[in-house]
This record gives sequence, structure tokens and C-alpha cells, in this order.
Amino acid sequence: MGIFKFYEKMLEKEINKKNIPKHIGVIMDGNRRMAKMLGDKPTRGHYIGAKKVREFIRWCVDLNIKIITLYSFSLENFNRPKDEVDELMDLFEKEFRKIADDNDIHKYKIRIKAIGRIELLPERVREAINYAENKTKDYDNYFVNVAIAYGGQQELVDAIKKIGQKIKNNEMDVEDITMETISKHLYTSHLPYPNPDLIIRTSGEERISNFLIWQSSYSELYFCETYWPKFRKIDFLRSIRDYQRRKRRFGK
Repeated sequence: MGIFKFYEKMLEKEINKKNIPKHIGVIMDGNRRMAKMLGDKPTRGHYIGAKKVREFIRWCVDLNIKIITLYSFSLENFNRPKDEVDELMDLFEKEFRKIADDNDIHKYKIRIKAIGRIELLPERVREAINYAENKTKDYDNYFVNVAIAYGGQQELVDAIKKIGQKIKNNEMDVEDITMETISKHLYTSHLPYPNPDLIIRTSGEERISNFLIWQSSYSELYFCETYWPKFRKIDFLRSIRDYQRRKRRFGK
């Protein structure tokens, strides 16, 4: 057994199976820097990172983590060079179809859903998203949310517009607005646990970058130096161990 495999087994023994986060968010950062390090074009890193997603889902299922939200493409990412964005859209189309046909997705009854301003995506990507969502719509053992064309502030704007329209239509009153009202109008309203217990960000950057800004009010944050394509199970288990060592008081 190699030294890393031995360390992985040690970490697994340290994990308290009774204190597992229900919902993990991941800011999958470092794909382009990984590609640059390899001397390749930026999108090469995204292709390697896409393979890591399926591996990461399996790690979470093994620990019975019910919900994963993956930050895959922000609204700001549309400002990248057109050829890079186009190639990313090709990748998203391919990966949504691939994950929809993945045996493990159906074995473990994992529901796939895209969250964000999906209408801004090319038709071919929207069709692939619909394919994945329709094939898994009846599953509720696990949830994988892909934040694509996503922005946390924009999500709040969209929620406020929906609430405002209901007030305009006399379906509700201003005084009826509560935190629960807002939560019910967010992209994550379909989830049994919409607020992530833990958010992991790879690549060494230490900021939330407009990701789940309402839902992350009490999330524990874990920053990892490793680029997303090189994120190992050891890194994952360390994040869980770190989460379990923290005292969560929620202001009490």
C-alpha cells in the first residue's frame, strides 16, 4: 500500500460518520491554471476537471452526503474569450448527457439539476440539461446541483422579482415577506437542505466569489491549495475532518 493510500485509510478512520455534512458546495477553481502548468490550452484543464466531478460525487455518496452543489460556470465567465466559452459549452453539453447515462447516477438515485440563468446558455446545452434533469427527476436519494450561468447576487434579484410579481398580482402582501419566503424563491428551493454546511474552494483562493451568498450565511468554509483537477480523496477527507473539528454555534 502506497503512503498516500495508507494516509487516506487513516483519515477515513478519523471521520465521524454521525457528523457528516448534509450539503456540500464546491467552488471548483484552478482548472485553467492547471492547464497552464501542463503547457496546454485553458480548456484542457476543464476537461480534466470534469472527470474529477464524477469521482467527487462517488466520494460524497460513500459518506452519505446527500447534496452537492458545484460552481461550474459563473455569469462573469461569459466574458472570457469566445473560443474558450464555446469549447466550454461543448464540454457542458457532453458532460450533462454523459452523467445522465452514468450507471452510478441511477444506481444511487441521484437527481441532477442545473441552477442559474439557464436561458442564457446555447440551445444545445439547454437540451442536454433537460435530458439529464428528465432522466433523474424522480430520484431523491441524493442531489447534484450544477451552478451554471450562475451568480449569487443575480439569484437574489430573480427571487425578489418573483416575490414582487406576486405582490403586484395581489397573491401576497409585503408584510408576508420573511427569510423563508425568500428561500422558497431561490434556485435551491427544491432541496431538502438548501443551505450548505460546508463550502470547499480549491486552488488557494480565499473568497466566496458570488456563490450561494444567501444560502452560505452559516456555512463553514474550507480553502485548499490544490487545483480542482488534482483534488484528491485525501484533500476531501481533510475538509470533512476540519469541518467536524469546528464548533458550530450558529450565534448561540
